[in-house]
Amino acid sequence: MMTILFMMPVTTFDPYVLDVLMPDLVGHEHAPSAFLVYVYLWHRIEANGGRAVQLSYATIGLETGLSRITAQRAIALLLRRQLISATSVSRTAVPSYLVLRPWAERKRPRENS
Repeated sequence: MMTILFMMPVTTFDPYVLDVLMPDLVGHEHAPSAFLVYVYLWHRIEANGGRAVQLSYATIGLETGLSRITAQRAIALLLRRQLISATSVSRTAVPSYLVLRPWAERKRPRENS
């Protein structure tokens, strides 16, 4: 009998995501769906080699188990909080998303002039 093993891609998260962002989005904002979508986008982007991913609300909803409208509201919250960026070629085009990590920018030491 032959056993076939599949290597699942591993996504690593900055500790800030679980230590600070999760309680903030789930507890303070009362938006666990936004946290779920953020983690989902992080994973998809990392699996895409760090490049932006183009996803519809329907796809995000389907792949996270959320409804399309809940995915849309989660994206809106993440955009408002500047935790993701979205670009599209037109108003009706499916956007491409990137995950932002504003806390990483704040942690960087300033260079002396």
